[in-house]
Amino acid sequence: MSDIAVSDTMTLGKLTVSPMGTGTWAWGDSLVWGYQRGADADLKAAFEASLASGITLFDTAEMYGLGRSEQLVGQFEHEHGTPVMVATKFMPLPWRVRKADLLNALRRSLQRLGRTSIDLYQIHWPSAPVPVEWWAEALADALEAGLTKEVGVSNYSVNQMQRVQSVLVKRGFALASNQVEYSLIQRSPERNGLLTACRELGVTLIAYSPLGMGLLTGKYTPSHPPSGPRGRMYNADYLRKLQPLLNKLSDIAAAHGKTPAQVALNWTLCKGTLPIPGAKNVKQIQDNAGALGWRMSPEEVAALDQLAV
Repeated sequence: MSDIAVSDTMTLGKLTVSPMGTGTWAWGDSLVWGYQRGADADLKAAFEASLASGITLFDTAEMYGLGRSEQLVGQFEHEHGTPVMVATKFMPLPWRVRKADLLNALRRSLQRLGRTSIDLYQIHWPSAPVPVEWWAEALADALEAGLTKEVGVSNYSVNQMQRVQSVLVKRGFALASNQVEYSLIQRSPERNGLLTACRELGVTLIAYSPLGMGLLTGKYTPSHPPSGPRGRMYNADYLRKLQPLLNKLSDIAAAHGKTPAQVALNWTLCKGTLPIPGAKNVKQIQDNAGALGWRMSPEEVAALDQLAV
């Protein structure tokens, strides 16, 4: 067990949330994740297992399954009868150029979720030519209207995040989060200064794809790569280069009685971030939850750092 502090909660602005969330990109997305409506029973069971494991934050977006993910999260929350924390996102599509477009999209998301307000509303991507300050003003409008409790951004650079924060502060608010891809195979938030900037601004870095779209679970090898689009992104040569890191994950996992995926998630927790691994069934939820309640030693974190891409 590590001397790194173990926290049972994280903060998103003024909100207190579970130290891990459940990502719901696959809940409704057929293009990348092969969603079919026959899987809804498994997804509902995953939702319930998430709550049973103490993971009460669910991250979705209007673009996930073109609203289907939001519908399922809202449906499962209503059927379970237990309030959860929900984060969703606005996509600044090229034809969306008015601040009212964000507010209208938020209201549609709330309708799909069956809510009157959201816990965290995020801008999914920065989008030229509309400046980030424009959408920051719209986020402030949403806060003033009581449609969301906190606001965040996603895939924003240090400069873009700072500019959004500046606008919000002038309006009497603050940025709660920046959601970016972050894992042992995607460490750009460390290298470009984003992780440090988040700490300095009091912004929570939400780590999406913290398992490298499944590559850090250990189930893929050069002779057994992932299928579909992921297989084209991560071919056999890439997986061969990844093997030393995967071996170290397995070694640390064995020392703690954990799985490689749990160690990979624990690494993001040790970095002070809030990971939101996806899950489509109970087994995946339970495996994700096994990353909570303990910490690797600083030496183990450093060993992974050295081997990480």
